[in-house]
Amino acid sequence: MSFGRLDRTESSAPMSEINVTPLVDVMLVLVVIFILTAPLLASSIKLDLPKTEAAKPGDAPKFVTLVVDKAGQTFLDEQPLALDALAVQLVRTAKANPDTEVQLRADAAVPYGRIVQVMGLAQKAGLNRIGFVADASPDEAPKAALPETLDARP
Repeated sequence: MSFGRLDRTESSAPMSEINVTPLVDVMLVLVVIFILTAPLLASSIKLDLPKTEAAKPGDAPKFVTLVVDKAGQTFLDEQPLALDALAVQLVRTAKANPDTEVQLRADAAVPYGRIVQVMGLAQKAGLNRIGFVADASPDEAPKAALPETLDARP
């Protein structure tokens, strides 16, 4: 009595073809994703914009630095100027580029009236973009530098 075949037969050869079913499944999922996201990426309003040379990207905005020191002396781009000469120079700057920003740096000891006087000269010249430059408070600087792990929580 034998419990199985004793004679050996040739076994089937290994399959040499690639199973493409998983590949097709993945590709179909990607196609569905692209179909759903393509309308979101395109602008909903179709325009054919006209072309002009004036639409070229401009240069970076220009700025001048206006400094008032402790003594009330004014400096324009690190050159000392009296108020009359400063007014003339600011008018020239405004004529060259009216969008020029004035970065005003004043010492903490300068009286408010002097700062207002200098700001008035800039505005009278046509420079309306005035930015005030200040240093960070010494109390705030270390707090910003603390790592999150050292944050004190109640």
